[in-house]
Amino acid sequence: MKLSVLDQSPISKGETANVALQHSIELAKFTEELGYHRYWVAEHHSTNGLASSSPEILISQIAQATNTIRVGSGGVLLPQYSPLKVAESFRMLENFHPGRIDLGLGRSPGGGKKTRLALTDGIEKPLSSFSRQVKELQKFLFQSMEKGDPYFGVTARPDSLYQPEIWILGLTERGAKHAALHGTGFTFGHFINPDHAAETLQTYREKFKPSLARSQPAVNACVFVVCATTQEEAEEIAKSQDMWLLQVEKGLETRIPPENEVRHDTLTEMEKDKIRNNRRRCIIGDPVQVVDQLEGLADEYSIDEFLLITNIFDFEKKKSSYQLIANEFANRASHN
Repeated sequence: MKLSVLDQSPISKGETANVALQHSIELAKFTEELGYHRYWVAEHHSTNGLASSSPEILISQIAQATNTIRVGSGGVLLPQYSPLKVAESFRMLENFHPGRIDLGLGRSPGGGKKTRLALTDGIEKPLSSFSRQVKELQKFLFQSMEKGDPYFGVTARPDSLYQPEIWILGLTERGAKHAALHGTGFTFGHFINPDHAAETLQTYREKFKPSLARSQPAVNACVFVVCATTQEEAEEIAKSQDMWLLQVEKGLETRIPPENEVRHDTLTEMEKDKIRNNRRRCIIGDPVQVVDQLEGLADEYSIDEFLLITNIFDFEKKKSSYQLIANEFANRASHN
């Protein structure tokens, strides 16, 4: 089993964006030492609670601070950008950190309509262009433009001996089809919505077409995880993530609150139901419970890699969560 990380650079209440970004670099170094396989950073805009608005820059900083862990995006919001610009940014990253860069792509609009228009400089770009953009991006990366292509003769620079691994993030069969038809890896967003996993992953595997990027299908999944030495402690520190998710979905404050500010007796029944429903996106418990559930999902999804995301208030407890999980996997591996 490969363990990896998805990091949104969340900002805890009372902290600054600078602190959150420094925590991202520290966590990447820490999880590399623990043996995690890859470290992906997210892209979010116009929100005060998530500091990662430019994954390319954060990838560069993290890759420079680490040595072996793969570093990438989870993911670049391709509909807002030019495939040529994305290709050149990631070719640059590969030149600085050969063989270590991943390019995860998302189809999300990246925010409300006004935010999206600000990203595209007022040009309304349809999400339906995503498939065409992925195809162009691959042609730029692999320098495979053909006569008749609209950008034939345009070459993505700088030259690179390596190309980033390409992954497409998705929740449904539509996302799976994009990944399959373009021959990329597929990341299932269990942490956003675990419904429709079986049909989504089946569609990806059945429709996969080999490409210059990948000859065989590859799947990983991202899940919210909170781990502590006991179930009771994990439940306590997970309260901050519960409330954060609730606030994000309401469009309210998006910084992570401390656990001691989360009082369930002040929540409405509808809010409590929402928290219970959100728990389907999460695994929360002691190391044995967490790893048991991850292994169960691995069997259900027929995968061997998880991206773990832990958005809790206390950074040291966050680091401990990743360490406890890695230690439990190592213990099991040593007894097999």
